[in-house]
Amino acid sequence: MSKILIVEDEVSIAELEKDYLELSGFEVETEHTGDVGLKRALEEDFDLFVLDLMLPGVDGFEICKKIREKKNTPIIMVSAKKDDIDKIRGLGMGADDYMTKPFSPSELVARVKAHLARYERLIGSSVQENEIVEIRGIRIDKTARRVYVNNEEKSFTTKEFDLLTFLAQNPNRVFTKEELFNKIWNMDSVGDIATVTVHIKKIREKIEYNTAKPQYIETIWGVGYRFKV
Repeated sequence: MSKILIVEDEVSIAELEKDYLELSGFEVETEHTGDVGLKRALEEDFDLFVLDLMLPGVDGFEICKKIREKKNTPIIMVSAKKDDIDKIRGLGMGADDYMTKPFSPSELVARVKAHLARYERLIGSSVQENEIVEIRGIRIDKTARRVYVNNEEKSFTTKEFDLLTFLAQNPNRVFTKEELFNKIWNMDSVGDIATVTVHIKKIREKIEYNTAKPQYIETIWGVGYRFKV
């Protein structure tokens, strides 16, 4: 049974989310302050985190950042703030998803299931023989989930790795942001296009010599992105 930690200062919302997730077969723990939530996130084993953005003590951004320094566990960030800058910041710190309140509890359950299923498939791949994708100085070890740029290892979040690998395995083909979101996140892309943009930006910072003139991931204006070989 997958174990989930919800860090949400509004008790009624946390309990509603917990009830729906437990009805779907998950084990759920809740915390209502950022400092205690962060402590448990780092010290205990959870399969997924649901983090509210505005929390007393330590906010969701800081919790996300600290988790990502030690773990690749899926993170869903939730907030009543609709500004794109908050979504971009959250995703940039390593969150796998961003949901804007109010949302239906059933949507949260669906997203939790999608992220857990993808993460379980990824960690299960370690029993396979290493599969390597190598293009112009970039070496992607799909099995070990490690990326090397000119023999120097770079750190990638789960979704950054998935997106880079997908593009590298489909070179010279242009994908729209909607196509990439549906392929990597397995969910409806309406209102979530910023997710793809932020992840492309973070990937470029790690693989490109000059992000202003990318040699690998090209922007095809008005269409989307392609990996150039």
